[in-house]
Amino acid sequence: MSRIADKFAELRSRREAGFIPFLTFGDPDAELTVPLLEALDRAGADLIEIGVPFSDPMADGPVLQRAAERALAGGASLRGCFDAVVEFRRGSDVPIILFGYYNPIFRYGLERFAADARTAGVDGVLCVDLPPEESVDLDRLARAQGLDVIYLLAPTSTLGRMRKVLSRARGFVYFVSVAGVTGARAALPQNLETLVRSVKRLTSMPIGVGFGISTPEQAARVATFADAVIVGSAIARVVEECPPDGDLVGAVEAFAGSLAAAVRGARIYGAEDRR
Repeated sequence: MSRIADKFAELRSRREAGFIPFLTFGDPDAELTVPLLEALDRAGADLIEIGVPFSDPMADGPVLQRAAERALAGGASLRGCFDAVVEFRRGSDVPIILFGYYNPIFRYGLERFAADARTAGVDGVLCVDLPPEESVDLDRLARAQGLDVIYLLAPTSTLGRMRKVLSRARGFVYFVSVAGVTGARAALPQNLETLVRSVKRLTSMPIGVGFGISTPEQAARVATFADAVIVGSAIARVVEECPPDGDLVGAVEAFAGSLAAAVRGARIYGAEDRR
């Protein structure tokens, strides 16, 4: 079993949901990425998504677009991302998922990408703009290296689409909570629990829910029916709004800790029927 599967098995044995924070590599600079990853680990992250900066992040809202721009302006690269994972791995076994777009992976080389990701200590990859119909090569090479390829489902996914994605997914399935791009929302869709439970009836694969979750209260609510709660833009906003002389690592750890505590606090509620 992979580290991702092991983690979800551990969470399921405790009838708990997981907390998955997202961090853009190189934002605000490459040197701070590892300290920020370590802060997320200390805050209670069960898994961590690392965003690979890309110049045209079409699934991301303004906050993550600006995070990618800052990272690219500072020289962030896929190779640098691997180096950060290597350093982080010296002190942590938290599962790592690379979240990004196909162009950087294609330019890097699929076989080289899969091999270097595994060597660095990456556990999974989510390529936002590569649907299952076009991911055969990446999927084959990633699986050969023991990497989980994670796919997206959306509120608009048909039953046929759900079944197709679920037949290919490994690790967990990422359910997009809203139609649109990433970013904080004042409220989540009222039918989100119904949608997630409809997917759960089709699979025993863990379901992580992301896009739009930005407060401890929202995270706690999603934790009552999802297997994991994913938060990205709200963390990127903490990074963006921290003053140059501020304690960025401490601010991120405190905010992530509040989210992790909310998820843990909500885990008892509804635990009798997590599916």
